[in-house]
Amino acid sequence: MDLSREIDRVLIVSILPYFLERENFWFEKNLNKILEARKTQIFWQENTLFLEKNLKIPFSFLLRKLDEMGYEKVWQVLQIGEFSQRGGIVDVFPINLNFAIRIEFLGNKIENIVSLPVEIEDEKKEKEILKKKLKSQKIFSDLKGLKPGDYLVHLDHGIGKFKCIALFQDREKIQKYYLIEYAQGDRLYVPFGLERKLSRYIGFSEPKISRLGTLTWIKTKRKVKEEAEKFAKELLKIYAKREIAARPPYLKSEMAKYLKETFPFEETPDQEKAIKDVERDLEKERPMDRLICGDVGFGKTEVALRAMVRVVESGYQAAMLCPTTILANQHYQNFKKRLKNLPIEVGILTRIQTKREQKETIKKLKEGKIDILVGTHRILSKDVEFKKLGLLVIDDEHKFGVKQKEKLKKLRLELDVLSLSATPIPRTLYLSLSGLREISLIQTPPAGRLPIKTFILPFSERVIKEAIERELKRGGQVYYLHNRIENINSVKNFLESLLPKVKFGIAHGRLKEKELVKVMEDFQEKRIDVLVATTIIEAGLDLPNVNTLIVADSTRLGLSQAYQIRGRIGRSNVQAFAYFFYPQRLTPLAKERLRALKEAEELGSGYKIALKDLELRGAGNILGKEQSGNINKVGLNLYCQMLSEAIEKLKRKC
Repeated sequence: MDLSREIDRVLIVSILPYFLERENFWFEKNLNKILEARKTQIFWQENTLFLEKNLKIPFSFLLRKLDEMGYEKVWQVLQIGEFSQRGGIVDVFPINLNFAIRIEFLGNKIENIVSLPVEIEDEKKEKEILKKKLKSQKIFSDLKGLKPGDYLVHLDHGIGKFKCIALFQDREKIQKYYLIEYAQGDRLYVPFGLERKLSRYIGFSEPKISRLGTLTWIKTKRKVKEEAEKFAKELLKIYAKREIAARPPYLKSEMAKYLKETFPFEETPDQEKAIKDVERDLEKERPMDRLICGDVGFGKTEVALRAMVRVVESGYQAAMLCPTTILANQHYQNFKKRLKNLPIEVGILTRIQTKREQKETIKKLKEGKIDILVGTHRILSKDVEFKKLGLLVIDDEHKFGVKQKEKLKKLRLELDVLSLSATPIPRTLYLSLSGLREISLIQTPPAGRLPIKTFILPFSERVIKEAIERELKRGGQVYYLHNRIENINSVKNFLESLLPKVKFGIAHGRLKEKELVKVMEDFQEKRIDVLVATTIIEAGLDLPNVNTLIVADSTRLGLSQAYQIRGRIGRSNVQAFAYFFYPQRLTPLAKERLRALKEAEELGSGYKIALKDLELRGAGNILGKEQSGNINKVGLNLYCQMLSEAIEKLKRKC
């Protein structure tokens, strides 16, 4: 039975939040005003398309315009925001209609416009999914630092190689385009402003370059989309218990307002957004599971502290899990200072406390006399019980195993979880990108922060000596990283013979907790000039006076780890320097890691580093071979968008 009917004229609008906020009848009611505005206003000219039967319009112009307006080219139109083309026929589902339309051409003239029997159950839900898709595309379409030869994925045309930025004179202004090369010399010019259609290719093998104008890419995308939908069902089953868990929304917090007023710095726009994201999560009835991803020193802890205070004000307890005693101690001191004028009791639980102190803390915790507990994995011990735990904050999330994190989640299904990380582990990042975990990115550096100057060099005593002398001359201090405990003392001796007047100290994981804390305090109080340490400094103190880092053998570090350690310096408005030395012979993987580290000098690059790390490590152990194959076909970014969309649809059906 053919349900199509002829239409004389139709308005199609761009996929923009401005239009997605409006009901369909708004466009009908204001059609004449829109047509009038199209005559003089650029916004309406660029973001609307008005078609009539017998209108002369180049067929190629219509296809290009739909692309520019944000519509996705697919094999078959099934939902709003899609279009397809076969011969001289274009099907499109405009976001301002509740049905799809078919536009039939004869040469360059519209011969017919008919409605199609493709309808949607819930227009509001479909538009919400599109809004979320626009947000995720913004995350994926970060093209800063793009270099010739980098692979790019175009949503409608597939994988190609970025060639250069091309400039064309367009009427009175110069228009910029991304020039992308495809198979057999095909070229595509994508105008600036249309980045939402582009994403970097992240995969685990060399991608197959597409050909323009063929149906291969559309078919590949359709197949991967179907697989992503199957996988989404599996993932949702795993997360189903948590999805249906509920808890009362947390109260508005007067204490959090006080914290905002007494915050000694100005919040960056990203930090403000992350705070609002968390506030929205706490106002819902569903437990929060959010990842805050931001460079070391970009203000993640402040976001967490305000969340903890809000939870405490609603009558619950909050806990912060830290990977090291040093970091736990730092947060404890900081929280006590920030909360000194508020009726909030802060406690600490690590193995550095005496048995008696630990016992006292655990007793108070069980009785509800401690509101915020900061601690190491000692918190996970069997003897630790909370009276009413509401929020768990996991600092440096990538340092903890899945079992450790799940153990605390099992205490209460309704537990809110906030994870903080500069370079999240691939699994965490992947689940966040796929929409199973919410993600907030803090990529804006605090005011006055300078990028760290990074040098990748073969090992050189002369450079080491000069770098240390230069830093000490300006009154600063140095981290010297040597990641082997067995001969760290001989390294200290070597440095003392190189620089006899300099005061050196040693820090590593086999020192007794009290000794370690003493060394770090001496370094903080400037009784030590150069700290010779293992990667224990990765989660160390916030020391604005330490602005030179020397890594003796950088090939022993993973990419995310090297990036995280570099973030220990450059914590103020003083120029910081990082020296990554390497032995004479390098493996291809080590070369790739060091190249990526050098390229990520820009502030706020932790998220990109995590993506690169995911690419270098591969995804087999995260997703299984089948999903890795799908990722290679379309790239991780597009695959995650597809998976996120599939998950969102399934959630809304439930």
